[in-house]
Amino acid sequence: MRLEGLVSKIQSYLPGAELDLIRRAYEFSAEKHKNQRRASGEPYVSHPLAVASIIGDLRLDVPSVVSGLLHDTVEDTLTTIDQIESLFGTEVATLVDGVTKISQINFRTREEHRAENIRKMIIAMSEDLRVILIKLADRTHNMRTLAGLSPDKQAKVAQETLDIFAPLAHRLGIYWMKSEMEDNALHALHPEVFYQLKRAVAKKKTEREKHIREVQAVLIRQFEAAGMECVVHGRPKHFYSIYQKMRSQNLLYEQVYDLVAFRVVVDTKRECYEALGVVHGQWKPVPGRFKDYIALPKGNGYQSLHTTVIGPRGERIEVQIRSSEMHRFAEQGIAAHWTHKEGGGIDQEEIQRFQWLRQMLEWQQHVRDPSEFLHSFKEDLVPDEVYVFTPKGDLLHFPAGATIIDFAYRIHSEVGHRCTGARVSGRLVPLRYNLRNGDTIEIITTQHQQPSRDWLKIAATPRAKERVREWIKAEEATRSVEVGREILARDLSHFNLDLVQLSSDGTLDRVAQELGIEDFANLVTEVGYGKITARQVIERLVPADELDRPEVREGPMARLFRAVSRRPAANGIKVSGLDDVLVRVARCCDPLPGEAITGLMSHGHGVTVHSAECATALEADPQRRVQCVWHGKPDSLRPIRLEVLCVDQPGLLAAVSKAIAQTGVNIRNADARGIEDGKALNTFEVMVGDVADLTKVIRNLSRVKGVMRVDRVRG
Repeated sequence: MRLEGLVSKIQSYLPGAELDLIRRAYEFSAEKHKNQRRASGEPYVSHPLAVASIIGDLRLDVPSVVSGLLHDTVEDTLTTIDQIESLFGTEVATLVDGVTKISQINFRTREEHRAENIRKMIIAMSEDLRVILIKLADRTHNMRTLAGLSPDKQAKVAQETLDIFAPLAHRLGIYWMKSEMEDNALHALHPEVFYQLKRAVAKKKTEREKHIREVQAVLIRQFEAAGMECVVHGRPKHFYSIYQKMRSQNLLYEQVYDLVAFRVVVDTKRECYEALGVVHGQWKPVPGRFKDYIALPKGNGYQSLHTTVIGPRGERIEVQIRSSEMHRFAEQGIAAHWTHKEGGGIDQEEIQRFQWLRQMLEWQQHVRDPSEFLHSFKEDLVPDEVYVFTPKGDLLHFPAGATIIDFAYRIHSEVGHRCTGARVSGRLVPLRYNLRNGDTIEIITTQHQQPSRDWLKIAATPRAKERVREWIKAEEATRSVEVGREILARDLSHFNLDLVQLSSDGTLDRVAQELGIEDFANLVTEVGYGKITARQVIERLVPADELDRPEVREGPMARLFRAVSRRPAANGIKVSGLDDVLVRVARCCDPLPGEAITGLMSHGHGVTVHSAECATALEADPQRRVQCVWHGKPDSLRPIRLEVLCVDQPGLLAAVSKAIAQTGVNIRNADARGIEDGKALNTFEVMVGDVADLTKVIRNLSRVKGVMRVDRVRG
């Protein structure tokens, strides 16, 4: 791409574009980056020029294109935002500033930093969606040019893209960008799988193209007979979508039938339904495979009719039917709204179509715990959706797997707290009932109902989980105050000290501040939670020589607990801010040294250490969490179970065992069994020291030809 090519592209959809501004921006960017080169060795200015071209593919306005040309000048040169504003105007400066802040996100830093930066990205999206569109264009080009980076850097960028940016492109309705980023990420993360798919697809290219022509000819002939004008496209599915289907359904490539999707584009909404009748009149539809996204659009505004039929030669064919306007939106997503606007921009009415963004903005203001926020953010980016109705006929949509609890909390927090069940189409259903498309939900409440911790396992939406957690936190805080007062009063009485007197004269406020706590009320809560001991309080009230006088009785079990808790942790884990505390590793997730971990305080049971991604830890009250880190080198090997799904063929078990042995890891136990469709499921128990050992084993296994999936089995 050269400057004049970019200018021609912009002129093709914006005839009156301010081309001088684009040329000045290019010259400025070229000057600022003149001594810089990319990892591939190319002049750096090739990158902003390519980003601006991708922005042109999205058919965005001139300020967006100019911002694409300038997006790295503030971050990578001595240029300031004030200089950008004085030369190119406030609008461009605001966009460049927004993209610069998002570019500084580092998804491998501390969790709190990660969460805060993603919050900034959400806020930037709400203030001006063009910011995230420019960032997506930047990431798209970076994914096209990954080859210049080291393998580790490629893997890191690719994983970030799959976790955040490809789902964002999907949520914004820009499907071509999503698919391209996913295919490039698959190439970087699983090159062997990528090339196997590429070879398999190329092998059947002639047969596939013949099939596409045959189906197109039949459809066009049928539409002409019905007096309808339309355009019929046939396209092979993207590598990553094929890979996902193979993984999710445990299929081999030869077992994936609907590798081609057909798209029918007509003029109006009415003709979409007429075209559906023509398709179903020609071929029998597959039951349960029809979806009407025109009457019930997806959360990002996508509209189309989807059906699967039994086509020629008995093969399944996926057909998508949409109007030309729907097609334009499906190709460009939110970016389609800038195409015909004077001066660019997007109005509030159009932003309302993106209900998911409003919901994300709402819950991110309430979810304060970093682990829960990051977990929920990733889940919220890629939901399958169900559509249900209130008794008044209002339409609400939820992620697949949502329950009655999620519906109740969407109505109101108090309705959620008091919900005991619901009526769906006149029949009673329990709280754990999964919402289904078309359900009409009527919530049943009682004044005596209260949320429980089990609700956190039933609820699916961040909003509902956070409301339940807030309620539990308030209840636990109340109980902790009672427990804390009881513990302090009892232990202070051993030294003839009175809790009421010490709290009323301000003595315990002073002690609280010495312990880094705001006041006496918070001190009591911390004692109740077990984060502060009564002994720590008494040490600041009683002379050291009186602390262990005979009046203080300590039972044999208490002495044993204190002796055990003061031993150095054999598992090599340090708990931030707490000494002499009993530490144990959770069996539900069994974290390995080197893996991100978090601790949960338990009344009388010390700290239980979980993996940072463990569902139990994510659903626990944030007040119970304490920071934990691995300390020192692992001093022993740990048994870890791995499941390896592969093709059932001679010699593959030996190849898999050899791949494990090559990493220096010992196999303690192995079990191999054949399952359906010519596949085998092998379970290995291997001895590893830390997460680095485990990563090597999984990487080696993934490279074995015929291995389809490698999973760690926890618990």
